[in-house]
Amino acid sequence: MRALLLLCCFLASLLLSGQAEDTEDASEEAPLRDRSHIEKTLMLSEDKPADEFSAVLQRLRKIYHTSIKPLEQSYKYNELRQHEITDGEITSKPMVLFLGPWSVGKSTMINYLLGLEDTRYQLYTGAEPTTSEFTVLMHGPKLKTIEGIVMAADSARSFSPLEKFGQNFLEKLIGIEVPHKLLERVTFVDTPGIIENRKQQERGYPFNDVCQWFIDRADLIFVVFDPTKLDVGLELEMLFRQLKGRESQIRIILNKADNLATQMLMRVYGALFWSLAPLINVTEPPRVYVSSFWPQEYKPDTHRELFLKEEISLLEDLNQVIENRLENKIAFIRQHAIRVRIHALLVDRYLQTYKDKMTFFSDGELVFKDIVEDPDKFYIFKTILAKTNVSKFDLPNREAYKDFFGINPISNFKLLSQQCSYMGGCFLEKIERAITQELPSLLGSLGLGKNPGALNCDKTGCGETPKNRYRKH
Repeated sequence: MRALLLLCCFLASLLLSGQAEDTEDASEEAPLRDRSHIEKTLMLSEDKPADEFSAVLQRLRKIYHTSIKPLEQSYKYNELRQHEITDGEITSKPMVLFLGPWSVGKSTMINYLLGLEDTRYQLYTGAEPTTSEFTVLMHGPKLKTIEGIVMAADSARSFSPLEKFGQNFLEKLIGIEVPHKLLERVTFVDTPGIIENRKQQERGYPFNDVCQWFIDRADLIFVVFDPTKLDVGLELEMLFRQLKGRESQIRIILNKADNLATQMLMRVYGALFWSLAPLINVTEPPRVYVSSFWPQEYKPDTHRELFLKEEISLLEDLNQVIENRLENKIAFIRQHAIRVRIHALLVDRYLQTYKDKMTFFSDGELVFKDIVEDPDKFYIFKTILAKTNVSKFDLPNREAYKDFFGINPISNFKLLSQQCSYMGGCFLEKIERAITQELPSLLGSLGLGKNPGALNCDKTGCGETPKNRYRKH
């Protein structure tokens, strides 16, 4: 009996030692791929001072505070669109957002792009759902973890508006500062994977609303899939609804492509488009990158050259967003100013109509209720469309104003003609000057490489702004 026990122990030790040798051999047989193309494409070796464009950002900040924000606050635009612009958002770096199902390689891709694998900085990865937090990777002088409640309390950062999603969400928000050259120019946001069999309520916070907040502020959105997770469920379908209007910023990534043979890869590529076609109703489909974004070498007998070219194309895409960060920021503030102006014109028109319909014997509440219930009867929106520089596609939903005036009585507002002062001028004239002159002049100064504060519309041509494919619509 004792001899049998010793034999079993001996066999077990042989088995364990064999497994250890296999593990060591496997680690030795998995060489890391060359990363030189990442540094070359993103030009990480070039020294670009962080305050290179600080003069432009300060000028943009001044235009917002002096010409846009007064009208925005006076007509309570934030209560209509729930989008408050902070100084941190104006001066923030471009944001790259990673979305997609669980365990498709989002965190691994970030580790690979930043070279964080096998370091104490790396994001945790695994085959199971591993990322349960919204993780923001920012630049810092040393490795530092910042709790969500601290990020929301810091007004200097662009994340203070996230406090409105509640304490449960802030516990699921984490910031990581990493001393990396790429993070000097861009901010990465890793998100929890979409799990179709889990109800959104079980997350403990409004997941879709939080995603929408990041989507609205992202300069580039990577939606990552892998060959085994191409099915589209309710949560993923809702996510693509939230991406409507952001198609120019979406990039689809088919990750882990070197796991498939050529014929199977073609079938998976077609199946991906088949699944996403009902969700992306645009003439030009988003760009799809097919590769394997992790540090190990591509598997043998796969299209290594194709995958490398796809990876370089993605890096060029990312670099172009970084290079166009100021153009994107100015275009975003100008689009915001246009929406604020339209909102102010609509509130002014509602108020003017209310004053015109009121008589000595009228019930003010009933009169205004009639106007809000059927604004087309009083030509509210048609009158605004007759104004210059107003597109029907920029008009807010009529139903939104029922809720807006339910919270904000019409008597709380003044007519635009009364929003003027001798020293400060008129709010409407200031925002229109910002839209037609100041912001286009600032945008034109970037292309001319001149001092943005010393140019006017006669030199830059306010009506001819540079074409920007990443501009937010």
